[in-house]
Amino acid sequence: MEKAMQQSHGMGYAEYNRKLENRLYVERQREKDHRKGLQVVSSIMTNLKHISS
Repeated sequence: MEKAMQQSHGMGYAEYNRKLENRLYVERQREKDHRKGLQVVSSIMTNLKHISS
């Protein structure tokens, strides 16, 4: 988990946990990634509906 945190956000868990600023940054990035993922899924679903029609 530490390695994933370092690769994804450029900081380890200890640094993430140390400052509220860091936690807010990481959580904003996670939210952004989540929204992007939802858009990808929505796009795929739309394309599949068009193909199957």
